Amino acid sequence: MLDDVVAALAAARAVVVLTGAGVSAESGVPTFRDAQRGLWADYDPEQLATPAGFARDPALVTRWYDERRVQCADVRPNPGHDALARLERYYAERGRAFVLLTQNVDRLHQRAGSRQVVELHGTLWVWRCIVCGHEREETGGPFGEYPPRCGCGGLRRPGVVWFGELLPEAALARAWGALAACDVFLSLGTSAVVEPAASFVDLARAASARTVEINIEETPITDRVDFALRGKTGELLPRIVDALCAR
Repeated sequence: MLDDVVAALAAARAVVVLTGAGVSAESGVPTFRDAQRGLWADYDPEQLATPAGFARDPALVTRWYDERRVQCADVRPNPGHDALARLERYYAERGRAFVLLTQNVDRLHQRAGSRQVVELHGTLWVWRCIVCGHEREETGGPFGEYPPRCGCGGLRRPGVVWFGELLPEAALARAWGALAACDVFLSLGTSAVVEPAASFVDLARAASARTVEINIEETPITDRVDFALRGKTGELLPRIVDALCAR
C-alpha cells in the first residue's frame, strides 16, 4: 500500500495535505481530545475555549493559552514535519501545486520549513486586541500580566479559533479552492471529527482525487479513503517521501 501512495504522489499535479493534533503530538505537544492525556481531560472547554469563558475570566484564559505558547517554544519539529517540508519542496521544484492545511496552532510546520501553510484554527503566536483589532506576533517569554493589554487599553486574546467561532474566511477560501483542484489528498494525524475539516476528504473525492489517511488508529473517514495507513506520521511519511524522491 505504501508503494501505491508513492505512485499516486509521483503522478500528482496538485496535492493537499491536512494535518491534525497527532502530528504535533509526536513532538510532545499535548493534544486536546485524547481521553486520558488530552488537555480537555483536565480542563473544561467551555471555561477556556469560548468567547463566553474569556469574558468571564480573561486572566485565567490568557494565562492558560500563554502557557501553551511558551510550552510550544520548547518543542521541536519531528520527522513528520520535516518530511512535509521536503514534500513541498519536491513539488515546488517541479512546478506543481502543494497546500498544507493545518488544524494545529503551534507553527511547528513553519519552523520545519513549510511555506504553503494555511492555519485553519489560527495560531498561539498571534494575539489580537478585542477592542481595536490590532494583531501582534509574540515570540518572547511569558506575558508580564494577565490578561495582556493592547496599547489602546483593550484586552488581548490569543489568535486561535474558539468553539462557536467561524474559521478565518481567507483560510477557508484557500482550502476550498485547493481541494477542488487537487488530485491527491492526505489526512495526517487528525481525528476527523471537527468540521469543516472532517469533510475535506469528501470534497477531495468529489474532485476525483486519490485520498490517503495516516493515523495511529481508525477514524470516521478510514473507510472512505483509498489508502489507510496505520502508524505514526513521523515514521511513515519520511519513508514515503524518501521513496518519492528516489524515483
